[in-house]
Amino acid sequence: MGAFWTSLAWIFMAELGDKTQLVSLSLAARFNAWVVLAGVFAATLVVHIFSVLLGAGVGKVLPGNWVSLVAGLAFVGFGFWTLRGDSLNEESRKTHRRLNPFWLVFVTFFIAELGDKTMLSTVTLATDKPWIPVWLGSSLGMVISDGLAIIVGQVLGKRLPEKAIRVGAALIFFGFGAWRAVEGALALPGWSWAIVGAATCAMAALIFRGAREPTAAS
Repeated sequence: MGAFWTSLAWIFMAELGDKTQLVSLSLAARFNAWVVLAGVFAATLVVHIFSVLLGAGVGKVLPGNWVSLVAGLAFVGFGFWTLRGDSLNEESRKTHRRLNPFWLVFVTFFIAELGDKTMLSTVTLATDKPWIPVWLGSSLGMVISDGLAIIVGQVLGKRLPEKAIRVGAALIFFGFGAWRAVEGALALPGWSWAIVGAATCAMAALIFRGAREPTAAS
């Protein structure tokens, strides 16, 4: 049990003020708190099982610079998606609210956590401790820490207009996305910058074109 409690405390502290906690806060301002918590918990379990396996001896599997680049681009894409907003007819609105937010939270948080300091902390903890207690303890520590952010996000969400929340969340995604993408590209060949530019333009075109299509159809 020592490994469990050590991992819980370590990851709880590492997550305070981390970017994934801020992501949880921004998502909780838009979606139901339980949906956000479920998405965060599921993503954390997946990421941390991978982390503890790495720490237990799987080895250096992830090409860190490419992971950072791809994760950054994905974050930029989520920023465009958030800024665009949702365009749904009344018939599909209920289904979208029930299903899509969970997967949006899951994918967003999963990508945010890849290569993050809490993931690396979990890898380190698992190098000399049993992997199951480390996995469960680190996952629970992160969920507790992000649960605090979700509560704050829910409170803010009741006091801020939807447009302000959407723009604020998009800026968070853009900021983290740019940081991760540049961090990865700086350590990669020069042509990786072309990938960053082309992918960013392509995502913006696809997402905002998708926002116009339903209007034209109606």
